[in-house]
Amino acid sequence: MADIGLLIIRLVIGLTFVGHGAQKLFGWFGGTGISKTGEWLESIGIKPGGTIWAILAGLFELVGGLLFAAGVFTPIGAGLIVIIMIDAILSVHGRNGYWLTNNGFEYNFVLIAVVVGVAMIGPGEYVLFQNL
Repeated sequence: MADIGLLIIRLVIGLTFVGHGAQKLFGWFGGTGISKTGEWLESIGIKPGGTIWAILAGLFELVGGLLFAAGVFTPIGAGLIVIIMIDAILSVHGRNGYWLTNNGFEYNFVLIAVVVGVAMIGPGEYVLFQNL
């Protein structure tokens, strides 16, 4: 049952990050795509090169989510997700305090804890490729 639990956690969180990356990179799932995401990043003070940061954020989310969901190089996937969540805390949510009700970093912090925990435990038995 633990392996099924790890699979559920990896799929839900990993595929959610894949979706977020696709929103930024391709404008899928109601996303804004690279140029609009870059404009937004510059509007919150991430200058210069909002477009480059949008691409990097999208790639970290997409690749990190794929690795995490597949259980392949799980610590690397988790690391990419942690970097994005720390960035979200530092650039957007941290100044609002902890609680999500105030647009705080509560949710980012929970995601960091989950992906680090899974990376430390291991991906479980149900992975795309064994021994990676």
